[in-house]
Amino acid sequence: MGKVSLPIIFYEDKNFQGRCYECSSDCADLYSHINCCNSIQVESCYWMVYERPNFMGYQYFLQIGEYPEYQRWMGFNDCIRSCRMIPQHQGSHRMRIYQRSDFGGQTMEFTDDCPSVYDHFHFNDIYSCNVLDGYWLFYEHPNYRGRQFLLRPGEYRRYSDWGAITPRIGSIKRIIFSN
Repeated sequence: MGKVSLPIIFYEDKNFQGRCYECSSDCADLYSHINCCNSIQVESCYWMVYERPNFMGYQYFLQIGEYPEYQRWMGFNDCIRSCRMIPQHQGSHRMRIYQRSDFGGQTMEFTDDCPSVYDHFHFNDIYSCNVLDGYWLFYEHPNYRGRQFLLRPGEYRRYSDWGAITPRIGSIKRIIFSN
């Protein structure tokens, strides 16, 4: 019987060396399996990896591929403490953003990527949002740069609900699965 391919493998050393941990589902605390993470192989699915346990801290979106060192996933260091699999979504994407907390102030609906929130919304600060369909990424800066935040379907009454420490969002991207 052949080896079963697992979706993601974390390695303690660069270039897929050293102790490793194979994972096929969400993991709130990787520390019991590995001490640090310097390289990752994503064999299937899309993933968000987090620098802190319980899906907190800096977030990094990973597609299928090889990441031989943490700079390849835009990491600041070798600290990855939790991971979340992003379910495949084949339908439409729809999200509403709001100028104020608790869905207040001006609103705008998105069904497509937005490289510059300010150019479309005339505000850089998003205080709340409602993801009606699909999975999305918020980026701290325009043109899909800077800190990333995963948004799953549901209500986010304040920016801290998606893990941000400020409401500043520069761009928005849909997570689309390619075949």
